Amino acid sequence: MLHRRFVQCDVFSPTPLKGNGLAVVLDGAGLTDRKMQDFAAWTQLAETTFVLPPVRREADYRIRIFTPNRELDFAGHPTLGTCAAWLNGGGRPRRAGTVLQEGNLGLVSIDLGQALPAFVAPKTDVADMPRDIRSRIVAGLDIDERSVTSACVLANGSVWHLLELADAATLMAVQAERAATLPGLAIGLLAPSRPGAASQYDVRMLAARTARFEDPITGSLNAAIGMWLRQDGRLTHPIVMAQGEKVGRDGQVHLMPGAAGTGEVLVGGRTHILIEGSVFL
Repeated sequence: MLHRRFVQCDVFSPTPLKGNGLAVVLDGAGLTDRKMQDFAAWTQLAETTFVLPPVRREADYRIRIFTPNRELDFAGHPTLGTCAAWLNGGGRPRRAGTVLQEGNLGLVSIDLGQALPAFVAPKTDVADMPRDIRSRIVAGLDIDERSVTSACVLANGSVWHLLELADAATLMAVQAERAATLPGLAIGLLAPSRPGAASQYDVRMLAARTARFEDPITGSLNAAIGMWLRQDGRLTHPIVMAQGEKVGRDGQVHLMPGAAGTGEVLVGGRTHILIEGSVFL
């Protein structure tokens, strides 16, 4: 066991303590899979990441992401939060202005030249939601079918069953605990924000396996939504997605279209470093 550099940070909010918490072990080399999983279970945060030497020569570092009970191939707030922690700990990218983060899905580019650091959303497969699953979700969450304006399945390492609703009031009225009736599904809800809001859309992520059945701020879901909106011709300029109101958070995820012809979407947000020290692992 060694003393390893350790950071806890708060991601995707302009206000410290109002985002999504992340634990980062900056010196993860030599840890076994079991030790990583055990430590992630001990932190009881949504995700814990471990920074490792890269395998690919062009990468700046490698990342592994664990929830309290499993490893993830990709997640949004760990991507931005780990980058911020690595830079804060003295990391220097090989290419000025860009961090290349290696993960289980390959390389993720993080642009440091934006007003806020932003990662390039991973490839996202978009499909219509099967009618039987749509009906099951609508019934399980007690949503009026007439308020559903679209429904699709988005896959970017995780699989999101997304319902777009007519207005924010309908979205906010959904009771998160009803997700307990829908095991195995990660459900995204999307609606236009209220008039005068600082955001353009409100987002919620509900799942039976998630603490309190609702995730505070979900970068990978917002990334998938951004890719879908761009494919649908609705992401033509930067927009802000709000998430977390129902669980006392103030999440803001910034979605920006990439360069013309690339089909890329940049996903940005602020990270606050809250705890620095070491952990004995």
